[in-house]
Amino acid sequence: MTKVPLRKISSCEAPPKRSRAGLILHASSRVVLAAIIFKIILLAMNAVPFNGDEGVVALMARHILQGERPVFFYGQTYLGGTNAWLVAFSFSIFGQSILAIRIVQVALFAATLITTYHVARRFGFDEWSASIAVLLLALPPTMLTLYTTATLGGYGETLLLGNILLLIAYRVHSHHTADAVQVAPIADSTSPPQSAPVTKWSGVARHPLFRWLLLGIVAGFGFYTFPLFLIYLVPVTIWLLIQRQSSTWRGYAIGLIGFLIGAAPWWIALIQSGGVLINEMIGSAVAGSVGGSILNSIGVRLINFFLFGLSALFGLRYPWSADFVLPIVGVCVAVIYLAAFAYAIRRGSKILSHPKIAIMPWGMIAVLFLTFLLTPFGGDPSGRYFLPLYLPLAIFAAMLLARLREQHRTLVGLLIALILGYNVTGTLIAASIQPPGITTQFDPVSWIDHTRDRELIDFLLAHNETRGYTNYWVEYPIAFESNEQIITSAQLPYHLDLSYTPRDDRYLPYTQAVAQSPQAFYITVNHPKLDDLIRSGLARLNVVFDETTIGNYHIFYSLSRKVEPSELQLTP
Repeated sequence: MTKVPLRKISSCEAPPKRSRAGLILHASSRVVLAAIIFKIILLAMNAVPFNGDEGVVALMARHILQGERPVFFYGQTYLGGTNAWLVAFSFSIFGQSILAIRIVQVALFAATLITTYHVARRFGFDEWSASIAVLLLALPPTMLTLYTTATLGGYGETLLLGNILLLIAYRVHSHHTADAVQVAPIADSTSPPQSAPVTKWSGVARHPLFRWLLLGIVAGFGFYTFPLFLIYLVPVTIWLLIQRQSSTWRGYAIGLIGFLIGAAPWWIALIQSGGVLINEMIGSAVAGSVGGSILNSIGVRLINFFLFGLSALFGLRYPWSADFVLPIVGVCVAVIYLAAFAYAIRRGSKILSHPKIAIMPWGMIAVLFLTFLLTPFGGDPSGRYFLPLYLPLAIFAAMLLARLREQHRTLVGLLIALILGYNVTGTLIAASIQPPGITTQFDPVSWIDHTRDRELIDFLLAHNETRGYTNYWVEYPIAFESNEQIITSAQLPYHLDLSYTPRDDRYLPYTQAVAQSPQAFYITVNHPKLDDLIRSGLARLNVVFDETTIGNYHIFYSLSRKVEPSELQLTP
């Protein structure tokens, strides 16, 4: 038998290279890991205060575990209960804590980053460009960090479901067309073609009508979760109509059925409410933020869009402040983003996998712009409704950077470092300023030092005070953190002008519990004028009381008799 000599491997010979796909997957995983680590750092810094909206979600989740089945966010019958159900699942695993709430947001954000990579690939990006798009979102401007760390009931879910909708829409479109971005392995010409075994389920999943059904269900569920989802839904619908025209009427019909199924809770509530749900969805709750008709307020809405909205989107300012963040560096970053938009207008349709696919990112921008002009949501200067636009922003920026990289690799590296450095630095600066920290609160009067919550709870329990009156931003965090030992009714104003809406008092069982109590305390926050009114009102009624201050909290307790807020005449 002839011996085959063994090949001697030189010590200086390079080891076998990993596959290109493996390297990219590893790189993308590291980007997602970096995003998670950054979130952990912020959570360790207690940078994002627990707020009233999160308190509502937390209480809903607790009540779900106790058998309650909420369909909508307490007091807001247009915002679905999806987030509360996810938090309830987290509570069942990690226990009922603020950290368990934040874990849900971190998981949603990680999934959003992963799906963003796949969306970019479907748009025709190579691995490097797609990874850069993910990187720009992984270490983003402060606004995206804020609303993917604290939960307000649906933003994180909307971003993820929006990406999923885009991916399914692309699969629906590409069923009968060549998939230009998908790379198939090259078969050996000497071997007979091999086909993978097809299970019954995989055969169903690949059927075009099943994809239409799945598309509709995701679209409907996303709409139920948060009507902001229309920013994704409208462009996707237009794109599919243009691509497929009338040749797949069965697909459209199945998609519509899927939408009705996915949005079933919303339709049922619409019928039961007699149409009130429509007013909620188009912004009746914020209608007072911009007074007058659309024509009279269009100037304010345009300012809110271009000045306040875009500046928050780019990270030039924090959502809760009008002040610019590191303005010189911020302007440079904004110029890069604006250049990316300009490049996308000029060259985008020629770079993307299909010219008409540009309808989706540009359609998202157009839908938001029209929403700002035509609905009361245009009165919100925070920028939070711009969150879905981070996807087009990352796509366009990656597109420009990929073009520059062909000739100026060093410059591209510096630009990426500038953008990421600005985002991270701006976020850490905000985290270091306590209060407010990285907050969802626009009004400084509601900036609360929640590190004193436990002290407040212990004080109230020590004085046998378990029922009382306060404002929205105090009621729900204290109820959750006290395990609902302390129940309050949000019947006090928190605005400095003493304006108040009954919508703040969102949970009827709490209101009833306070109404049935023989005694009640009062808690205010950062509001000396309101304190004086309560003090003078109690004196006028000949009610003896004690008062004290704990952090931002001012407590009126040990009242000689129960006093209803209406007796104090607190609001104009």
